[in-house]
Amino acid sequence: MKIGFDNDKYLALQAEHIRERRSQFGDKLYLEFGGKLFDDYHAARVLPGFQPDSKIRMLGTMKDEVEIVIAICAGDIEKSKMRGDLGISYDDDVLRLADVFRGLGFYVGSVVITQYAGQPAADAFIKRLTALGVKSYRHYPIAGYPSDVAHIVSDEGLGKNDYIETSRSIVVVTAPGPGSGKMATCLSQLYHENKRGVRAGYAKYETFPIWNLPLKHPVNLAYEAATADLNDVNMIDPFHLEAYGETTVNYNRDVEIFPVLNAMFEKIQGTSPYKSPTDMGVNMAGFGIVDDEACQQASRMEILRRYYTGLVDRVKGKCDDSVVRKLEIVMQQAGVTPEICPAVQASLDKAAESGTPSGAMVLPDGRMVTGKTTSLLGPSAAMLLNAIKLLGGIDKDLDLLPASIIAPISDMKIKHLGHNNPRLHSDEVLIALSISAVTNPLAERVLKKLDDLRGSDAHFSVILSEEDAKLYKRLGIHVSCEPRYEVKKLYHK
Repeated sequence: MKIGFDNDKYLALQAEHIRERRSQFGDKLYLEFGGKLFDDYHAARVLPGFQPDSKIRMLGTMKDEVEIVIAICAGDIEKSKMRGDLGISYDDDVLRLADVFRGLGFYVGSVVITQYAGQPAADAFIKRLTALGVKSYRHYPIAGYPSDVAHIVSDEGLGKNDYIETSRSIVVVTAPGPGSGKMATCLSQLYHENKRGVRAGYAKYETFPIWNLPLKHPVNLAYEAATADLNDVNMIDPFHLEAYGETTVNYNRDVEIFPVLNAMFEKIQGTSPYKSPTDMGVNMAGFGIVDDEACQQASRMEILRRYYTGLVDRVKGKCDDSVVRKLEIVMQQAGVTPEICPAVQASLDKAAESGTPSGAMVLPDGRMVTGKTTSLLGPSAAMLLNAIKLLGGIDKDLDLLPASIIAPISDMKIKHLGHNNPRLHSDEVLIALSISAVTNPLAERVLKKLDDLRGSDAHFSVILSEEDAKLYKRLGIHVSCEPRYEVKKLYHK
């Protein structure tokens, strides 16, 4: 994959810009962090060269100045809202995030429970935090939010919220997911700091859309594809255009809420420091792009993967037709068709030729490898074996895992573990290979090639099992699937 993004340049520019923004306000900067702090794989896919942990590494350059506050909505605790990518609840993810941040040497000051209205599950979580020695604060629903500025910016509005005690000059407000109340937390703190005579400001760090790229640039369109289920739409920032005569890109929610935010800033601080939503942002990602064509190509591939994900989600009942229609529109705007990924047609051709579910993968060096379902291996496991054999310089017909090794594992799955499918998943194949490597040097050789699969593009003629999809993701392989199951039945696990 061609590198299109200078990560080191980005880290330096971003840290410098955040410090400049803090100095603009004086004593303290409340920095709302959108997206994922340390596992931003979407950015890594559309900006080749961007490291998934870039944001947290950037903050690491100013670690002694940074304090982290984690926000979580009481309603999300009450309904046990889950992180789809991790399969854990938002409240558990708060604890996970705190552990990760602390493990990286950051100071996690507290957790704020937003929209708190006495929910029993929120009370239980607060007790849990207290038992763990974590400070927590309550922020309450405010009648008329966000439109009734006079009431919001008063002692009966933001003034009713707990004041979060912080000790450092840059306060990062993050959360397990969207809708957690990060912005409202920052506004509440500005109100309280102003009453205490502390000069504090607010800024937003959201990677996408990238404000200084064109509206229909594939990188920005890939963001629309990623948020198709949220109805986010990229748009020209009309406030920035009016104030400066410059065309910049923002997204609908920030543009819609800006007049209200602006009025709040004026009410809290006398004057607003910003003339547009773009002004509020501190994102410098656009300046890190060094090969625009490489980023455009990577983004088109991401849009195609999001499209196939939408098709699969529709089959699984996780989204409706409107999401797929929006993805189709984004594809048209970006000039994306399945033909841009050779693995798509190759997997369909292999399935037609073999009469079984199949897959195809384009390796980072451009070579193509395929795999089909056998009596003992699923298509993902077969293709994974074929790929690492190719990378290891081993003949594709050489049987690294003979039936004498695989058959006992299949037998155990059926007879003792209650499985219906005797075929090995990808992770089971790798475990079998690892055991074989003790006595088989060829098995040891191919296992060393697993890291060389990172960045490959794979497509399957059927929907993958969760186990296979997760393993491919851990290996850094980009996966898409046709929206059909291998077998016709109502329940699929």
